[in-house]
Amino acid sequence: MMSMAARPGALSPYLRATKHTVKSLLCPGAKELVPAAAPATARLAHTDIKIPDFTDYRRPEVTDPNKSSQESSEGRRIFSYLMTGATTVVGVYAAKTVVYQFVSSMSASADVLALSKIEIKLGDIPEGKNMTFKWRGKPLFVRHRTDKEVAAEEAVDIGELRDPQHDKDRVVNPRWVIVLGVCTHLGCVPIANAGDYGGYYCPCHGSHYDASGRIRKGPAPLNLEVPFYEFPDDDTVVVG
Repeated sequence: MMSMAARPGALSPYLRATKHTVKSLLCPGAKELVPAAAPATARLAHTDIKIPDFTDYRRPEVTDPNKSSQESSEGRRIFSYLMTGATTVVGVYAAKTVVYQFVSSMSASADVLALSKIEIKLGDIPEGKNMTFKWRGKPLFVRHRTDKEVAAEEAVDIGELRDPQHDKDRVVNPRWVIVLGVCTHLGCVPIANAGDYGGYYCPCHGSHYDASGRIRKGPAPLNLEVPFYEFPDDDTVVVG
């Protein structure tokens, strides 16, 4: 019933016929009033409406309707290219700034970077001795080598080494060897001034390193790691 009330157009002929039949039975002599036809819809021309003037927003080259726009197409094309290029440059610079700030926010702070370096006074380490320092949570070996140790390590044939590396490639100053005190086998801490080669010895599984930190015997596959370091002066080294 609700659908019929909602759509009377489909049943309007039947409704009119039913209405006419009921009216004829109740009032036999009554005449049915026929509504007058609705006048046709007429659309008026709104001549009083003012058309907006967009001349101020148009380029001067195309305001004349009698002039072909092709004559100024080259200049307009150059202007479009310049605007596109400038917008691209600004967009790339803005994207670079956003990425740089995002990456910088994830980098280490100044206090963390300060802890990433250690300054060591070399005058406190006697010749022929090794001292251990803590750097970035790892043991750091600083060895003051004698002339005999320097000559012996430089004379080693690198062809006999498991991890071939010349002594000159592992030191900045031949008198000083600076390596991480972490065995390359399973991460144990070797013992300084020990082993068959007088350098470092890991008692966990028997890895022997020489005075340059190179693996000479045992299961360790690689030499002891050499961190980045520099000498600000003859008596100081900065690691990190």
